[in-house]
Amino acid sequence: MKATPLLAAAALALAAVAASPASAAAAGTLPSHTISASFVSGVSSGGYMADQLHIAYSGTFKGAGIFSAGPYHCARGNVTTAQLACMNDLYDDNPAELEQTARDRASQGQVDPVSDLSGHPVWIYHGTNDSTVKQSVNDDLAGFYRDFGANVSYNKTSPAGHAWVSPIGPNPCSATYTPYINNCDDDPERAMLGHLLGSVASPASSPGGTVTEFDQNAYAPGGSASSISMDATGFYYVPAGCAAASCRLMVALHGCQQGRSVVGTAFATKTYLNEYADTNNMIVLYPQATASSWTGGNPQGCWNWWGYGGDTAYDMKGGKQIETIMRMVHALGG
Repeated sequence: MKATPLLAAAALALAAVAASPASAAAAGTLPSHTISASFVSGVSSGGYMADQLHIAYSGTFKGAGIFSAGPYHCARGNVTTAQLACMNDLYDDNPAELEQTARDRASQGQVDPVSDLSGHPVWIYHGTNDSTVKQSVNDDLAGFYRDFGANVSYNKTSPAGHAWVSPIGPNPCSATYTPYINNCDDDPERAMLGHLLGSVASPASSPGGTVTEFDQNAYAPGGSASSISMDATGFYYVPAGCAAASCRLMVALHGCQQGRSVVGTAFATKTYLNEYADTNNMIVLYPQATASSWTGGNPQGCWNWWGYGGDTAYDMKGGKQIETIMRMVHALGG
């Protein structure tokens, strides 16, 4: 997500919350559960990462929900292309070429077979007041998935700004500022989960479980999450009913300037996923990216969707953040 002058002040104001969120328990490793199916969702850079995870591991993830992002491999490993073709429409993102890249990588085993995508539910959302990622770019994401036979549901009529939209979002609908969680007097989570899961029960009035911290270093290369621009701490939510029963897993990925180091637990508590998790046998994993200061780094705390840090495999199997998240998924039982 694009930074605003409000973000620096927000980062300072929320530092205490980020360091010791009231609703989180002590950090540890992820508990093992019985997972029946795994899904992935995200917003902005997290939407791009959700798409990358889905394409790379479509044998694991059975569907994706994406707020405001573009098609797979849009940035082509170049930050200028990312800005001009994949956020704006000043460059042509060339969807046919991106689809061929996915086919070529699948044939080489760098991503799972693209045939897996046929019939997969994919839910996509873009607001009419979102100028950070242009609608034409989001349209190409929908076209990419449709061309591979996915079952696409695409909402592009909401007046939302650039944000994850939630009935308990603290921001007005058209806003584009921290914590990038907007309330548009609707319930996109019901639509998303209904499409991905096939049906959805009404949400709990309030979460019955606890957002819990875990140590992301345990899943990162060399035990160092910071070396790949990930926070030392991530979050997960397990409903009480999943302790002894099979549940589904949702990986939910925040956007730029929306991780723990900036907004504390806001993304892990205001996306309206935990309320649905309680009534739909669903565990939610909230991995956390963070800003990095090394050369060619990630000053906005985005997920790696253009190849920062010299990671040439960033959007396929072997990508450092992708494999770190996959280790988390496997640890949970996905």
